[in-house]
Amino acid sequence: MSSSPFFYGIADFLTWTFGFFDVVGNKFNYSVIVLGFIGLFYWLNTQRKLSAKAEKEGKLK
Repeated sequence: MSSSPFFYGIADFLTWTFGFFDVVGNKFNYSVIVLGFIGLFYWLNTQRKLSAKAEKEGKLK
């Protein structure tokens, strides 16, 4: 008896299981990139405000 049907069965199951990646495509990747840039701009804006506050209070050397 050969083990090929067993491994082909596992391969077919995994192909079926991860088939939703074809539907998702690059949408997930693009959304992660956009969220990363939004977070970057939020962080830079917060850092700018905190640096201005520290400079105004004389705590920035």
